Amino acid sequence: MKKILSLILTVVMVCSLVACGNSTTSTSSSSSSSTGTEKLIMCTNAEFPPYEYKEGGDFKGIDVEIANKIGEKLGCEIEILDIAFDSLIPTVNSGKADFAMAGMTITEDRKENVDFTDTYQNAVQAIIVPINSEIVDSNDMYDKKIGVQLGTTGDIYCTDDFGDENISRYPKIVDGVQAMKIGSIDACVVDDQVAKAVVAGDEGSFKILESPYAEEEYAIAVKKGNSELLDKLNGVIKEMKSNGELKAIVDKYIQ
Repeated sequence: MKKILSLILTVVMVCSLVACGNSTTSTSSSSSSSTGTEKLIMCTNAEFPPYEYKEGGDFKGIDVEIANKIGEKLGCEIEILDIAFDSLIPTVNSGKADFAMAGMTITEDRKENVDFTDTYQNAVQAIIVPINSEIVDSNDMYDKKIGVQLGTTGDIYCTDDFGDENISRYPKIVDGVQAMKIGSIDACVVDDQVAKAVVAGDEGSFKILESPYAEEEYAIAVKKGNSELLDKLNGVIKEMKSNGELKAIVDKYIQ
Protein backbone atom coordinates (compact mmCIF):
# COMPACT_ATOMS: atom_id res chain seq x y z
CA MET A 1 0.00 0.00 0.00
CA LYS A 2 2.83 2.37 0.93
CA LYS A 3 4.51 1.59 -2.37
CA ILE A 4 1.31 2.38 -4.28
CA LEU A 5 0.87 5.70 -2.43
CA SER A 6 4.50 6.55 -3.06
CA LEU A 7 4.08 5.83 -6.78
CA ILE A 8 0.94 7.99 -6.97
CA LEU A 9 2.71 10.91 -5.23
CA THR A 10 5.64 10.61 -7.62
CA VAL A 11 3.35 10.75 -10.66
CA VAL A 12 1.51 13.78 -9.27
CA MET A 13 4.78 15.62 -8.66
CA VAL A 14 6.06 14.90 -12.18
CA CYS A 15 2.80 16.07 -13.74
CA SER A 16 2.95 19.24 -11.64
CA LEU A 17 6.48 20.02 -12.84
CA VAL A 18 5.51 19.42 -16.48
CA ALA A 19 2.52 21.74 -16.15
CA CYS A 20 4.69 24.54 -14.71
CA GLY A 21 7.19 24.11 -17.51
CA ASN A 22 4.51 24.39 -20.17
CA SER A 23 3.14 27.62 -18.66
CA THR A 24 6.31 29.53 -19.59
CA THR A 25 5.64 31.86 -22.53
CA SER A 26 8.18 32.62 -25.25
CA THR A 27 9.45 36.21 -25.34
CA SER A 28 10.01 36.24 -29.09
CA SER A 29 8.03 38.56 -31.37
CA SER A 30 4.39 37.66 -32.03
CA SER A 31 4.33 35.67 -28.78
CA SER A 32 1.28 35.39 -26.52
CA SER A 33 1.07 37.66 -23.51
CA SER A 34 0.19 36.45 -20.01
CA THR A 35 -3.46 37.14 -20.83
CA GLY A 36 -3.33 34.84 -23.85
CA THR A 37 -3.59 37.74 -26.31
CA GLU A 38 -1.36 37.61 -29.38
CA LYS A 39 1.31 40.31 -29.32
CA LEU A 40 2.85 42.32 -32.14
CA ILE A 41 6.02 44.32 -31.52
CA MET A 42 6.28 47.63 -33.32
CA CYS A 43 9.68 49.32 -33.46
CA THR A 44 9.76 53.09 -33.89
CA ASN A 45 11.83 56.17 -33.19
CA ALA A 46 9.78 58.36 -30.86
CA GLU A 47 11.52 61.60 -31.87
CA PHE A 48 9.26 62.44 -34.76
CA PRO A 49 6.15 64.43 -33.75
CA PRO A 50 3.35 64.33 -34.71
CA TYR A 51 3.91 60.77 -35.96
CA GLU A 52 5.54 59.35 -32.83
CA TYR A 53 6.76 60.97 -29.65
CA LYS A 54 6.66 60.49 -25.90
CA GLU A 55 4.49 62.44 -23.49
CA GLY A 56 5.64 61.58 -20.02
CA GLY A 57 6.01 57.81 -20.17
CA ASP A 58 3.36 57.33 -22.87
CA PHE A 59 3.80 56.97 -26.61
CA LYS A 60 1.67 59.36 -28.66
CA GLY A 61 1.21 60.30 -32.31
CA ILE A 62 -0.33 59.35 -35.63
CA ASP A 63 1.64 56.14 -36.09
CA VAL A 64 1.02 55.06 -32.51
CA GLU A 65 -2.74 55.50 -32.85
CA ILE A 66 -2.81 53.69 -36.20
CA ALA A 67 -0.76 50.83 -34.72
CA ASN A 68 -3.11 50.56 -31.74
CA LYS A 69 -6.08 50.49 -34.10
CA ILE A 70 -4.36 47.71 -36.07
CA GLY A 71 -3.91 45.78 -32.84
CA GLU A 72 -7.55 46.29 -31.95
CA LYS A 73 -8.76 45.03 -35.32
CA LEU A 74 -6.41 42.03 -35.36
CA GLY A 75 -7.07 41.17 -31.72
CA CYS A 76 -3.42 41.77 -30.82
CA GLU A 77 -1.60 43.61 -28.08
CA ILE A 78 0.83 46.19 -29.52
CA GLU A 79 4.18 46.52 -27.76
CA ILE A 80 6.31 49.53 -28.76
CA LEU A 81 10.08 49.34 -28.96
CA ASP A 82 11.72 52.79 -29.13
CA ILE A 83 15.09 52.67 -30.92
CA ALA A 84 17.32 54.73 -33.22
CA PHE A 85 15.85 55.32 -36.67
CA ASP A 86 18.73 53.67 -38.50
CA SER A 87 18.19 50.50 -36.40
CA LEU A 88 14.56 50.00 -37.46
CA ILE A 89 15.10 47.79 -40.52
CA PRO A 90 17.82 45.62 -38.88
CA THR A 91 15.54 45.12 -35.87
CA VAL A 92 12.66 43.94 -38.06
CA ASN A 93 14.95 41.64 -40.02
CA SER A 94 16.40 40.16 -36.83
CA GLY A 95 12.91 39.18 -35.65
CA LYS A 96 13.11 41.39 -32.55
CA ALA A 97 10.15 43.37 -33.89
CA ASP A 98 7.27 42.40 -36.18
CA PHE A 99 7.01 45.71 -38.00
CA ALA A 100 8.54 49.19 -38.16
CA MET A 101 6.38 52.28 -38.19
CA ALA A 102 8.13 55.62 -37.87
CA GLY A 103 7.12 57.96 -40.66
CA MET A 104 9.12 55.63 -42.89
CA THR A 105 9.28 56.50 -46.58
CA ILE A 106 9.15 53.85 -49.26
CA THR A 107 12.43 53.90 -51.19
CA GLU A 108 13.94 51.47 -53.69
CA ASP A 109 16.92 50.79 -51.42
CA ARG A 110 14.68 49.98 -48.46
CA LYS A 111 12.49 47.74 -50.61
CA GLU A 112 15.53 45.53 -51.16
CA ASN A 113 15.63 44.81 -47.42
CA VAL A 114 12.00 44.86 -46.23
CA ASP A 115 8.48 44.61 -47.62
CA PHE A 116 6.21 47.64 -47.37
CA THR A 117 2.48 47.84 -46.86
CA ASP A 118 0.26 50.09 -48.90
CA THR A 119 0.82 53.79 -48.27
CA TYR A 120 -1.05 55.23 -45.30
CA GLN A 121 0.13 58.85 -45.51
CA ASN A 122 1.70 61.26 -48.00
CA ALA A 123 4.38 63.59 -46.69
CA VAL A 124 6.76 66.36 -47.68
CA GLN A 125 10.39 66.91 -46.76
CA ALA A 126 10.75 70.54 -45.72
CA ILE A 127 13.72 72.86 -45.25
CA ILE A 128 14.14 74.76 -41.97
CA VAL A 129 16.49 77.75 -41.86
CA PRO A 130 17.22 80.54 -39.37
CA ILE A 131 14.72 83.37 -39.59
CA ASN A 132 17.30 85.73 -41.14
CA SER A 133 18.74 83.18 -43.59
CA GLU A 134 19.37 84.16 -47.21
CA ILE A 135 18.51 80.61 -48.37
CA VAL A 136 15.36 80.78 -50.48
CA ASP A 137 15.09 77.21 -51.78
CA SER A 138 17.15 74.04 -52.22
CA ASN A 139 19.14 75.64 -55.07
CA ASP A 140 20.79 77.88 -52.46
CA MET A 141 21.92 74.93 -50.34
CA TYR A 142 24.96 73.86 -52.35
CA ASP A 143 28.14 74.35 -50.29
CA LYS A 144 26.01 74.87 -47.18
CA LYS A 145 26.08 72.75 -44.04
CA ILE A 146 22.84 70.76 -43.80
CA GLY A 147 21.53 68.95 -40.74
CA VAL A 148 19.56 65.70 -41.05
CA GLN A 149 18.45 62.83 -38.84
CA LEU A 150 20.69 59.81 -39.34
CA GLY A 151 19.24 57.19 -41.70
CA THR A 152 16.17 59.17 -42.78
CA THR A 153 15.23 60.01 -46.34
CA GLY A 154 16.34 63.56 -45.59
CA ASP A 155 19.79 62.08 -44.97
CA ILE A 156 19.67 59.98 -48.16
CA TYR A 157 18.35 62.74 -50.45
CA CYS A 158 20.63 65.47 -49.12
CA THR A 159 23.72 63.26 -49.33
CA ASP A 160 22.90 62.50 -52.98
CA ASP A 161 22.16 66.13 -53.84
CA PHE A 162 24.74 68.08 -51.86
CA GLY A 163 27.55 65.63 -51.08
CA ASP A 164 28.49 63.76 -47.94
CA GLU A 165 30.99 66.43 -46.91
CA ASN A 166 28.17 68.97 -46.48
CA ILE A 167 25.91 66.78 -44.33
CA SER A 168 25.82 66.78 -40.53
CA ARG A 169 23.94 63.78 -39.14
CA TYR A 170 22.21 63.69 -35.76
CA PRO A 171 20.43 60.91 -33.86
CA LYS A 172 17.55 63.36 -33.28
CA ILE A 173 16.58 66.27 -35.52
CA VAL A 174 16.24 68.53 -32.47
CA ASP A 175 20.01 68.20 -32.07
CA GLY A 176 20.41 69.52 -35.61
CA VAL A 177 18.08 72.40 -34.87
CA GLN A 178 20.16 73.35 -31.83
CA ALA A 179 23.31 73.22 -33.99
CA MET A 180 21.62 75.52 -36.49
CA LYS A 181 20.66 77.88 -33.68
CA ILE A 182 24.31 78.41 -32.71
CA GLY A 183 25.43 78.71 -36.34
CA SER A 184 27.17 75.34 -36.74
CA ILE A 185 24.98 74.45 -39.72
CA ASP A 186 22.88 76.46 -42.17
CA ALA A 187 19.69 74.41 -42.62
CA CYS A 188 17.85 71.27 -41.56
CA VAL A 189 15.78 68.93 -43.74
CA VAL A 190 12.94 66.99 -42.12
CA ASP A 191 9.27 66.02 -42.56
CA ASP A 192 7.12 69.13 -42.88
CA GLN A 193 4.94 68.30 -39.86
CA VAL A 194 8.01 67.87 -37.69
CA ALA A 195 9.35 71.12 -39.13
CA LYS A 196 6.14 72.92 -38.11
CA ALA A 197 6.48 71.60 -34.56
CA VAL A 198 10.12 72.75 -34.41
CA VAL A 199 9.32 76.25 -35.64
CA ALA A 200 6.31 76.59 -33.34
CA GLY A 201 8.41 75.46 -30.38
CA ASP A 202 10.98 78.22 -30.91
CA GLU A 203 8.97 81.07 -32.35
CA GLY A 204 10.97 83.81 -34.02
CA SER A 205 14.13 81.74 -34.47
CA PHE A 206 13.37 79.66 -37.58
CA LYS A 207 11.25 79.53 -40.71
CA ILE A 208 10.17 76.86 -43.18
CA LEU A 209 10.92 77.55 -46.83
CA GLU A 210 7.83 77.72 -49.04
CA SER A 211 9.25 75.38 -51.66
CA PRO A 212 9.21 71.72 -50.47
CA TYR A 213 12.40 69.73 -50.81
CA ALA A 214 10.81 66.37 -51.70
CA GLU A 215 7.48 64.56 -51.67
CA GLU A 216 7.18 61.01 -50.36
CA GLU A 217 4.88 58.24 -49.09
CA TYR A 218 4.85 56.59 -45.66
CA ALA A 219 4.22 52.87 -45.12
CA ILE A 220 4.78 50.09 -42.59
CA ALA A 221 7.83 47.86 -43.02
CA VAL A 222 7.81 44.11 -42.30
CA LYS A 223 10.45 41.43 -42.70
CA LYS A 224 10.92 40.49 -46.33
CA GLY A 225 8.75 37.49 -47.19
CA ASN A 226 6.37 37.89 -44.24
CA SER A 227 3.35 37.89 -46.55
CA GLU A 228 0.94 36.73 -43.84
CA LEU A 229 1.50 39.81 -41.68
CA LEU A 230 1.76 42.08 -44.75
CA ASP A 231 -1.67 40.94 -45.97
CA LYS A 232 -3.22 41.49 -42.53
CA LEU A 233 -1.78 44.97 -42.25
CA ASN A 234 -2.90 45.90 -45.76
CA GLY A 235 -6.39 44.66 -44.95
CA VAL A 236 -6.60 46.94 -41.93
CA ILE A 237 -5.14 49.93 -43.79
CA LYS A 238 -7.68 49.45 -46.59
CA GLU A 239 -10.54 49.24 -44.09
CA MET A 240 -9.35 52.32 -42.18
CA LYS A 241 -9.08 54.31 -45.41
CA SER A 242 -12.57 53.34 -46.55
CA ASN A 243 -14.36 53.97 -43.24
CA GLY A 244 -12.59 57.27 -42.48
CA GLU A 245 -10.74 56.05 -39.37
CA LEU A 246 -7.32 56.76 -40.89
CA LYS A 247 -8.24 60.32 -41.86
CA ALA A 248 -9.75 60.95 -38.42
CA ILE A 249 -6.47 59.99 -36.72
CA VAL A 250 -4.37 62.15 -39.07
CA ASP A 251 -6.74 65.11 -38.68
CA LYS A 252 -6.30 65.03 -34.90
CA TYR A 253 -2.66 65.96 -35.37
CA ILE A 254 -2.46 67.75 -38.71
CA GLN A 255 -4.74 70.69 -39.46
